[in-house]
Amino acid sequence: MRKMGLNEIREEYLKFFESKDHLRLPSFSLVPQSDKSLLLINAGMAPLKPYFTGLQVPPSKKITTCQKCIRTGDIDNVGKTSRHGTFFEMLGNFSFGDYFKNEIIPWAWEFVTEVLGVPKDKLYATIYLEDDEAYEIWANKTDIDPSRIFRLGKDDNFWEIGQGPCGPCSEIHFDRGNGKINTVEEFLKSAEEDRVVEFWNLVFTQFDKDEEGVYHRLPNPNIDTGMGLERIATIMQGVNNIFEVDTIKSILDEVCKLANVKYGDINKNDVSIRIITDHIRSMTFMISDGVLPSNEGRGYVLRRILRRAARHGRLLGISSTFLHELCDVAIENSKDAYPELKEKRDFIKKVIKLEEERFEETIDSGIQILKDFIEELQNKGINTLAGDKAFKLYDTYGFPLELTLEILEEKSMSVDIDSFNREMQSQRERARAAREESNYMGSEDSILNRIPSELNTAFVGYDSLVCESKVSLLIKDEEFVSLLKEGDKGIIITEETPFYAEMGGQVGDKGLIASNTFKAEVLDCKKNILGKTLHFVNIIEGSVELNSNVTLKVDEARRNSIRKNHTATHMLHEALKLVLGEHVNQAGSYVDDSRLRFDFTHFSAVSEEELKKIEHIVNENIMKVYSVDTNIMSIDEAKQSGAVALFDEKYKDEVRVVAVGDFSKELCGGTHVKNSGEIGLFRIVSEAGVAAGVRRIEAVSGLNALNYIEEKNELLKEAAVSLRCLERDVINKILSQAAELKEKEKEILELKRKIAGSVEEKLLNNVKEVKGVKLVAAALKDIDGDSLRDLADKIRDNIKDGVVVLGSAYSGKVQLVAMASKTAVNKGVHCGKIVKEVAAVTGGGGGGRPDMAQAGGKLPEKLEEALNIVEQILDTLVK
Repeated sequence: MRKMGLNEIREEYLKFFESKDHLRLPSFSLVPQSDKSLLLINAGMAPLKPYFTGLQVPPSKKITTCQKCIRTGDIDNVGKTSRHGTFFEMLGNFSFGDYFKNEIIPWAWEFVTEVLGVPKDKLYATIYLEDDEAYEIWANKTDIDPSRIFRLGKDDNFWEIGQGPCGPCSEIHFDRGNGKINTVEEFLKSAEEDRVVEFWNLVFTQFDKDEEGVYHRLPNPNIDTGMGLERIATIMQGVNNIFEVDTIKSILDEVCKLANVKYGDINKNDVSIRIITDHIRSMTFMISDGVLPSNEGRGYVLRRILRRAARHGRLLGISSTFLHELCDVAIENSKDAYPELKEKRDFIKKVIKLEEERFEETIDSGIQILKDFIEELQNKGINTLAGDKAFKLYDTYGFPLELTLEILEEKSMSVDIDSFNREMQSQRERARAAREESNYMGSEDSILNRIPSELNTAFVGYDSLVCESKVSLLIKDEEFVSLLKEGDKGIIITEETPFYAEMGGQVGDKGLIASNTFKAEVLDCKKNILGKTLHFVNIIEGSVELNSNVTLKVDEARRNSIRKNHTATHMLHEALKLVLGEHVNQAGSYVDDSRLRFDFTHFSAVSEEELKKIEHIVNENIMKVYSVDTNIMSIDEAKQSGAVALFDEKYKDEVRVVAVGDFSKELCGGTHVKNSGEIGLFRIVSEAGVAAGVRRIEAVSGLNALNYIEEKNELLKEAAVSLRCLERDVINKILSQAAELKEKEKEILELKRKIAGSVEEKLLNNVKEVKGVKLVAAALKDIDGDSLRDLADKIRDNIKDGVVVLGSAYSGKVQLVAMASKTAVNKGVHCGKIVKEVAAVTGGGGGGRPDMAQAGGKLPEKLEEALNIVEQILDTLVK
């Protein structure tokens, strides 16, 4: 058995199945497409679900892939053992109703023994207990020793999740030990002790399990195999775990170098080294597929692993940000198999660095909050932090539970772990609820997904907005019907259509479908998961039957406005790159007839000056009246031509490239103007942040841009009339009035302070004493917060040894302040406790330090009553 690198094994596997007439597909994005049951792709077959269910037709009946995957279910164990990881690659070969057991079992044996050269006396195969067919093939179509085939039960060798497609499987195992295993009992014991390692699972999807639990044979059984690339690499390289595999070890070695530690010396350090090594792979691949750190969904997964890695860098003594540099090693390891890593290197590093810096800030905030919690516990004589508080630190501030436990341990304190776990479980349930439930294959059991696959609609809407066609399908109320009549709402499918179906951020067309017997208003146009074009209609006259000849007519004015906005979106994208930098990538878009919305990757607010430049560049190129040309070419030709592709889009072999002169070039299936001059005018309406590292621009074009300018002009005219000045003098008039107002406010404030000053003398003449502590408590009117604090400060200075509690009814609310001298505090006075009780009477709350505290209330009429209890409160506090 020759030693093979991880990258070499991957290539050999894919080449092998290509030699067996499989279509090699590149790895799908880690972000699931049209599958709301998953946050992230977690298995090789996950992106292929629609092919297994028949919802979509595969590009080939035989496919092979190496799929990048993320699993975070046992993230807390990552690092603690050398077996767990969050990122892995899954080698797979798939048959969609083509070959079955007779082919895959001999192929698998051939690849393992002849291509990889694994010794046959180190291999075992397991099959499902009742799968005689698989046993016969292993025994007669390979040269495995039959005594090395073990029959196991459902738990080990039968694949099913609830009802739906399922079937037996056969696993191939490698024996790390010496001597032959002779019985099933010995085999199971060896597997439990990790002597025997399963590395390839061949799933034979041959049944459909119904609600009663009955297994029905599928007419076209499928093959779904999965071999963990990292796991087979450990076998081929003769190492004990994934962290010793060549590509992964190169990351581990770099972590050790950065931290100046040696792997294997101290277990605590090893845990941190493994966590960083694993997590840097996950975050690098996730960001390359367009995932950005956030507080929900897959963005939260990314934030969690990134911050976890950063935290363990601190534990190793790495004081500065380092992950953004470490990701270079992960990129270099995998750039040949995943060229997008190299293409997006700068962007990946920028995202990681920014999140590291944010974590530096939040972890410091978290430590301060935890210190406050500790002080509160010490004051109450409690040594266990409530689980909800620990969870708030974890969830809101990104503060790891391990760090909370560590800091509390130093103070002989702990966390209510059960309560923390309940909070964590609640969050998981909320996240699960946010993902739509689905059946085994993540598909919706809807009439729309049962449309015959052979039924297709040709789109002619790039060149024409009107066409004649035949009705091929009618749907109403989740049923296929033969007739739609006046008043019905339903779906019409035709053989041809000029209607653009919502896709790529562009909304669907509206318009009419009619004949001499009926008229239907097209309310929307969408595609189902099979890619069938659906016209959602309201029948306003007559009736329509199957196979009727009809005329389809798109609303031309609306389509024209959409086209202008769509082409303007492409031009905006290019202008953003020119002004802000090449790191800008599209993160989402929406185009309808009234506006356009464009989300893009950028790490700070776009300044007014930058927005002006962007808007100017777009308008300047509109006025150059560039021809807008579309060309069909291969994906490689498109990329070589400089066309911009979307971050995580999966493209077909042939793509449509839209070029606006020599200014902009993008892959796009949408509708566009014939030349940039048709857009007329472009105006940016707003710019804002929508997520960490993602900004959003909303804009208008054409007549909508003109209307926007006219609305602004009307506002300017109204402002000029209200201010009684010329339009050109509006700004100066506003500034002048603002300055006058500021002066008036100063005068009012000064008057209030004088009033407060006159009150000071009266208050000093009404000093009380409680257990030797002087007290001034009074209710005032129309004194603002600043003046109230100044007054309290002066009175405290005057009485020297005592307490001042003042309240003011101001602007319909209550403001309270309490101040105490140092000697009063030493006697037990605590201003925070005083104002908390006083404020409660006025329907409010507050608190603060022993020597100074503030509060507020909602009931000014209760102020006198509230301040009357100060003497009583003070009596309980003073020792």
